[in-house]
Amino acid sequence: MARRIRIEQHGGPEVLKVEQYEVGEPGPGEARVRQTAIGLNFIDTYFRSGLYPPPSGLPFTPGNEAAGVVEAVGEGVTEVKVGQRVASASSLGAYADERLVPAKVLVPLPDGISDEQAAAMMLKGMTAQYLLRQTYVVKRGDTILVHAAAGGVGLIMVQWAKDLGATVIGTVGSEDKAEIARQHGADHVILYKQEDFAQRVVEITGGAKLPVVYDGVGKATFMKSLDCLRPRGLMVTYGNASGPVDAFNLGILSQKGSLYVTRPTLFSYTATRDELLACANDLFGVVKKGTVKIGINQRFPLDQAADAHRALEGRETTGSTLLIP
Repeated sequence: MARRIRIEQHGGPEVLKVEQYEVGEPGPGEARVRQTAIGLNFIDTYFRSGLYPPPSGLPFTPGNEAAGVVEAVGEGVTEVKVGQRVASASSLGAYADERLVPAKVLVPLPDGISDEQAAAMMLKGMTAQYLLRQTYVVKRGDTILVHAAAGGVGLIMVQWAKDLGATVIGTVGSEDKAEIARQHGADHVILYKQEDFAQRVVEITGGAKLPVVYDGVGKATFMKSLDCLRPRGLMVTYGNASGPVDAFNLGILSQKGSLYVTRPTLFSYTATRDELLACANDLFGVVKKGTVKIGINQRFPLDQAADAHRALEGRETTGSTLLIP
């Protein structure tokens, strides 16, 4: 019997329950994967709480990110082979030691990328890829703002943006996290609980402000982030760690300089097999080169998923966190 985490009702971390179940054989287009490492992400808490409704409804198994080994494939599968190391970052159900996965969402892992690295970076790293390389194409000489710069996505973005030649301003919630962001290359770090980050951005840029702000925090930072943008700047709001952004009058965007706002998702940027592989391979390239280092700073046994959620929501984690089956 395999194990998985099951959610039967929305709520706090206490709704995460361990369940034994029969995985079964893969059907057409499916692969059975024995998972060796599972990534923890803030989006997992959104599905758990009900902020994001799970596509198949209740009950469900959370988690989008994991790595492991293909143990069997169903009819018509050409994307992966039995015995191949793979990772995925798209379909719910990752909180399990074994599961069936649509083969089309599995990405073969190259030599030089470990299972733990993959599980720690697929969702976060491909998010960083589309944000920096597609939503707004960061170029040498740009100055950008990355909120939650010591978080899982933030640390990858800081390193990658520096390699692209950008000056990186990061916000964090504590001095310990500020030091981590600096160690990963942030040029300027703002403790947003102690300082007015919009005012500091104006000071750092000499009043020029920024072409882009990357905001995974949401409600607590959104409005002030708009004040960091130069005319026709782009506000990229890609997460809701502090809660969803409140409704606002779009006229504010014209008043602040004809600003743009986008709310992207990884799934829109990896909708086709070619897009998925291109995004993942770009990520693998910078990790293998050493440009981006994946810091796995917390590990929890799979059956302690509730404790992992408490740590994540309590801002007690830095870098990437894994669940180990």
